[in-house]
Amino acid sequence: MALKDRIAVFRVESAEQRQQALEVLASTYRDEKRWVGDEQSQLPEADLSRDDISWFVVCVDQQPVGVLRVLYDPPLELYAKYGFELIGKDLDVEKFVRDHRIAEIGRFAVLPEYRRFIVVVAALMKAASTETVIKGYTHYITDVFEDDPHSPYQFHTRVMGFEPVATHEVGELNSRSRRITLVLDLKASYLRLKKRGGWIFRLFTGDWDENLHSQMTS
Repeated sequence: MALKDRIAVFRVESAEQRQQALEVLASTYRDEKRWVGDEQSQLPEADLSRDDISWFVVCVDQQPVGVLRVLYDPPLELYAKYGFELIGKDLDVEKFVRDHRIAEIGRFAVLPEYRRFIVVVAALMKAASTETVIKGYTHYITDVFEDDPHSPYQFHTRVMGFEPVATHEVGELNSRSRRITLVLDLKASYLRLKKRGGWIFRLFTGDWDENLHSQMTS
């Protein structure tokens, strides 16, 4: 059976599903990267009942192998304290967050043996982006570490169309690496992938209804 047929993605909504997400975070963020000392703090039980946070887990053969978090309407003060250095001088980050419906995408982790499989990474992004579009959000913002050998930077920029807009030296995770802040216009990404055609566009939008497609073209 092909790998794509062995993959399942779900939104974390139960204690059991939370535990599966924590297994991935413990293996990656805690033990491998040492970005956190306690994976429990990354996905507190309270997140399961919050409307502004969604966690997603991807499984292969029912075993959790990846996790991702979406934070809707991230607070402005979260960014103000980071001390951004803009890559281009024409972007006002605070104004950008105020003027658009922004969701922060992060806590993106995949177990080492599955990182080379784009269908695993894309399955997480598809689940997250579909929910984000349904909720009416227009842009993603995210940070990646400059010197992380497993950074999703190439996937984000080359496949999805994220654009680097700023850097900063500090953040929520324990790392001395400089962070690169990326922004994605969801409509622009949709149109870019549609123009290219191919399996990536079909994977992301194959089960969308006409209403969702219309949101991306109107």
